[in-house]
Amino acid sequence: MLNRIKAFFETREPPERDEDALQAAAAALLVEAARTDDTIAESERERILAVTRQRFGLSEEEAQDLLSAAVFDTEDASPYHRYVSVIMERCPPDQRLWIIEMLWEVAYADGELHDLEASLLRRIGGLLHVSDVERGEARKRVLHRLGLPDDAGLPV
Repeated sequence: MLNRIKAFFETREPPERDEDALQAAAAALLVEAARTDDTIAESERERILAVTRQRFGLSEEEAQDLLSAAVFDTEDASPYHRYVSVIMERCPPDQRLWIIEMLWEVAYADGELHDLEASLLRRIGGLLHVSDVERGEARKRVLHRLGLPDDAGLPV
């Protein structure tokens, strides 16, 4: 698996397996969300590992490899449009909401939502053709799962 993920990040070409491409693209977007304040907090790193293990059925080692590759690939510029394209190509419209929920989990990993995180979620939601209503409902589900009040952070 690690070789397939590295190939995606190194060649900038989506892997042949849809699931590998989706995992790599999702991990990169999660890292982008975590890095909006120029650093990836330990709580954000742990949340990324948790949501990728849960969503993709990864082992701890596989999730670590995925995260490491995504961190390395996203260090220079903000290339999230490339990752959104992979998700748009390989994930049916009715199944794109999962990435928004994962992004909300990372954004709220430290218990609060920052302006740049909210802005990134709006942009990515728009690029993924996820409506504001769907994005807001996903946010509420995540707040509930994390045990945070519905009014945590900024209004969406």
